[in-house]
Amino acid sequence: MIRILIAEHLPLVRRGLLVTLAAEPGLRVVAEAGHAREVVSAARDAEADVAVVDLDLPGEPAAGLLAAHVPRCRVLLLSAAPNPAQVREALAGAALGFMSLCVPPERLADGIRQVAAGQRAIEAELAVAALQCATNPLTRRELDVLRAAAGGARSTEIADELFLSVGTVRNHLSRIMCKTGARNRLDAVRIASDSGWL
Repeated sequence: MIRILIAEHLPLVRRGLLVTLAAEPGLRVVAEAGHAREVVSAARDAEADVAVVDLDLPGEPAAGLLAAHVPRCRVLLLSAAPNPAQVREALAGAALGFMSLCVPPERLADGIRQVAAGQRAIEAELAVAALQCATNPLTRRELDVLRAAAGGARSTEIADELFLSVGTVRNHLSRIMCKTGARNRLDAVRIASDSGWL
């Protein structure tokens, strides 16, 4: 029997996961958590084998907490709106699995079984997108400038906000557009957002 911790901050979604997984043979939900601060004690007390964790769970990254404090409990992350960068980051970290909340219940159950066995469990579409998506070519400062531009700020406003000269902001925007292949700053924001860099 695979013992499961469900870590999800939305009670309705958490209850839906509980009911769904309870109907699957060989799986048993033994604990629930609604915040990252609860996952370590819940996993430890219930002796959970797998934690099914919402990527948007409030608090510190739960996968890292579990890896540090309850390493025997393996992690499968769920996301309502996954992007390729999240998948790459999660799998480079402590998670063995990553799935969308849109997966069929039987696929989630199979993923939990794979993770419990120490195998990777990733939706095929997410894995392909993560492999096809380029790594972030933007520097930290370029990302700061692009975030400010995403809010609709003009170059002078970005310069004031980031304590840069207007010329430096324009240079950053030019490099951002070159690196992303964007036609303009709005296109650069869209490309960076779609790639999960922002």
